Amino acid sequence: MGNPLLGGKRRPLYRLTPSDVVEVSFTVAPEFNQTLTVQPDGYVSLKDAGLVSAEGLTLDEFREAVQNAYRGYLHDPHAAIALKDFEHPYFTVGGLVGRPGKYELRSDTTVAEAVQIAGGLTSEAKHSQVILFRRVDDDLVETRLLNLKKMLRESNLREDAHLRPGDLVFVPQNTISKIARFLSRPSMSMYVSSAQF
Repeated sequence: MGNPLLGGKRRPLYRLTPSDVVEVSFTVAPEFNQTLTVQPDGYVSLKDAGLVSAEGLTLDEFREAVQNAYRGYLHDPHAAIALKDFEHPYFTVGGLVGRPGKYELRSDTTVAEAVQIAGGLTSEAKHSQVILFRRVDDDLVETRLLNLKKMLRESNLREDAHLRPGDLVFVPQNTISKIARFLSRPSMSMYVSSAQF
């Protein structure tokens, strides 16, 4: 990691997302203390001060927004913000596995491990063509075709991809003749049917 001033990389600060839970407390006005959930539209509703945008803000930026909202109510609104709950990193496994679904990404996990976490392959699974879908941005998804059958048969897991938060692993039933390296998110439905989850 290292010091960014000395050329080392710095991890970005956490930014609030919908469903995050924050605790707001005031040292001089505890009657305004509250626990808030960031709503799907990105706003929180402050007691007596109304709506404040929270999505995308760091905790320091959100504290500033809360203090600004209360300037008309409190003489010197000094707030403390604590992140109480947040959406944990996850991956999704779909298709022909024992228990398709969304799983918490708690540690370094590979595609092969994700398939096992999801109950393993069913007898109809085409495990020579497991697809890893990885979101590039809001509109674009990167795809990677993995031959899980060959990797496991040869005990060669060097090509087994490590998952990132939000990845989708899909095990199809039929052979996929061709898949583009990058897809628009809507075109994923050609490969992934919601009925298979």
